[in-house]
Amino acid sequence: MRVIARMNVGGPAVQVTALLRGLDPARFEQRLFAGSVSPGEADHLDSRAPDVPVRRVAALGRAVRPGDDLRAVRELTAAMRQFQPHIVHTHTAKAGALGRVAAIRARVPARVHTYHGHLLHGYFSPRVTGMVVHAERLLARHTDRLVAVGVRVRDDLIAAGIGRPEQYAVVPPGTVLPTLPTRADARRRLGLPPDSPVVAYVGRVTRIKRPDRFVAVAREVRRAVPAARFVVCGEGDLAGALAGQAGTEDLLQPLGWRADVETVYAAADLVLLTSDNEGMPVSLIEAGQAGVAVVATDVGSVAEVVRSGETGLLAAPDVAELARHTVRLLKDPGLRRDMGQRARAWTMRRFGAERLIADTDRLYAEIAVARGWWPPPLADGAATDTNTAEGEGERT
Repeated sequence: MRVIARMNVGGPAVQVTALLRGLDPARFEQRLFAGSVSPGEADHLDSRAPDVPVRRVAALGRAVRPGDDLRAVRELTAAMRQFQPHIVHTHTAKAGALGRVAAIRARVPARVHTYHGHLLHGYFSPRVTGMVVHAERLLARHTDRLVAVGVRVRDDLIAAGIGRPEQYAVVPPGTVLPTLPTRADARRRLGLPPDSPVVAYVGRVTRIKRPDRFVAVAREVRRAVPAARFVVCGEGDLAGALAGQAGTEDLLQPLGWRADVETVYAAADLVLLTSDNEGMPVSLIEAGQAGVAVVATDVGSVAEVVRSGETGLLAAPDVAELARHTVRLLKDPGLRRDMGQRARAWTMRRFGAERLIADTDRLYAEIAVARGWWPPPLADGAATDTNTAEGEGERT
């Protein structure tokens, strides 16, 4: 049973969708439970995964409301008692908390939680952050395996006293970008001039992503490269304020959410990320698979996606440094092209959906063997029959 707060367009939804589609149904019976997206957000299931079934939990949304949270725990507990999963796997912070509490109440044998990032920096006041850390420490004691999307994310969590090192598995994201249109066709669809340098932002337009920093970098870059165009693909609580900000009318082109995000990458010369905190951004993986070089802040596990100096350039969360890197790549098409080619080779090898599915299959199999649900693999590495004594595949 897989639990996530909401399937809004973003990295966690991409990962969950890949697992629901890719894990062998003969080995794993899966059910997805999720809340609804917030106003102003696009639903990943509607736009990119209409084939994926979901069971909605009305109270399992983004906002923290004690009454709703208690209702969500009760509803999830009842669903677990009815489905009787062997494994509950939670994604995102709120679903990780409520889903694991429900799994404890329902006596689910094994609990797994994925940290697609963390809330240790840039989200809350020190007092609230301390409360979050305390809660995560308690929950980790009742979790069989903790999954981090990157080494940096894992190390930050361990340093905060959340879980033991041996509980962790690092499982990077995996995705497959649809076939790209031609550059000319992509620009025609987006209403962009055929020859101007285009810098793209792809992601949620929210405070932790620092859209204000993106605007400041764009203004600096425009002074050195007057023809540069900046597009913003995404929605969020700051999207309206960003679009209405004085002086940005001729600077930014808001695209909103687009199901054909590959069109944005095909049109772009460069992808720019200006966040204060990240897990391992799927947008940068997608940019790499599209062969587009990246300039990004060196936060979270970004450096595990973007190899600075090889597939893009990383910077401190500093407007001047980000602008210098952006100008450098816009003025050097040969370097930009070489970085894009290396980015494609690296991300296709490291961050494909098949690798994500294989890593997760292996993680679940380890739990099943340790718990005696499945026999151990043969000495030569060949798998034995993975069905239960009753002949039914295991459920997650």
